[in-house]
Amino acid sequence: MNFIVSSTQLQRQLQTLSGVLNTSNTLPILDHVLFELAPQQLRITATDLETTINASIKVESSSEGKLAVPARLLLETLKTFPEQPLTFSQADNNTLEISSEQGKYALAYANADEFPQAAEVVDASSLNIQGDTLATAINNTIFASGNDDLRPVMSGVFFQLSSSGLTFVATDAHKLVKYERTDVTAPETAEFIMPKKPLNLLKSVLVGSEEDVTIHYNDSNVQFSFDDTVVICRLIDGKYPNYEAVIPKENPNVMTINRTQFLNTVKRVSIFSNKTTHQIRLRIAGAELHISAEDIDYSNKAEERLTCSFQGDDMQIGFNARFLTEMLSNLSANEIQLELSLPNRAGIITPVDGMDEGEQVTMLVMPVMLNN
Repeated sequence: MNFIVSSTQLQRQLQTLSGVLNTSNTLPILDHVLFELAPQQLRITATDLETTINASIKVESSSEGKLAVPARLLLETLKTFPEQPLTFSQADNNTLEISSEQGKYALAYANADEFPQAAEVVDASSLNIQGDTLATAINNTIFASGNDDLRPVMSGVFFQLSSSGLTFVATDAHKLVKYERTDVTAPETAEFIMPKKPLNLLKSVLVGSEEDVTIHYNDSNVQFSFDDTVVICRLIDGKYPNYEAVIPKENPNVMTINRTQFLNTVKRVSIFSNKTTHQIRLRIAGAELHISAEDIDYSNKAEERLTCSFQGDDMQIGFNARFLTEMLSNLSANEIQLELSLPNRAGIITPVDGMDEGEQVTMLVMPVMLNN
């Protein structure tokens, strides 16, 4: 195996692929990336057994071959090089030699046959979606997914595909986000739960991309193909909770407010809240919103007043400030609406502006009991 490659191009691809690698693996081969060389092309693959990503890169080469290279060692080395051509050559003593303008480096490689094979996505349905649209959908939902190992279905993002549009949902039982696109449709109805790790990977690679992503999916696996990259991952097994049942339909009390002002006030006031509950109180009367917090143990308290537009009955409701902050931070709208029914029913946040045509996001946040 001999080839010449651009140091920065190789580093960029390895940096993307390294998002799959775990810090501690039971199988030593999972600390490696697989190099598969064909004339003028190198294919690199990384896997953690659940998610596999591979990418192709142009190289100068007339030979063929494959071997597994220690990923971290190679990446750390590549990071230190300025842009230059690097020559990789297979040496006799099971090492891969890298020759740069300055010197030579040798890494011990592993047998390529030990490297796990990626799952085949057979009998799959498919769908095309623009890269940036997918990245936006992931970005709008992934923060609301849970981390509870006992409820794995809630630790991912729920994809609902149909001929009328796509819906993405994430919840951790305290907050819920539903993101809808009616400008992208699927040829047939399907639903599946995507794990967080490959979604984070896709989000970072696809943001701003105008390239189309082809999604192939069956009951157990899903594959995303774009540019020279393929991501294959195992789906989360299980039935997603009926999220529509928890979204209150009748919300007569509607407050419209500047998002940035509201967010900054919540952040500031919550500094004075109880460090365990992070509870803040919203009191809405007329065109005024009072936000307050109190930590009785330390005699800390804060209150701020904001002007808003409000239709409905005067009311008080408590929220966990951390959840409210997360949701408001993930919106880009100038103004948002907070729809409320009762102090013990969930509040619904929707953006008033800043959304594309065919794009809709609904955020639901559960209240906390106020101690008077």
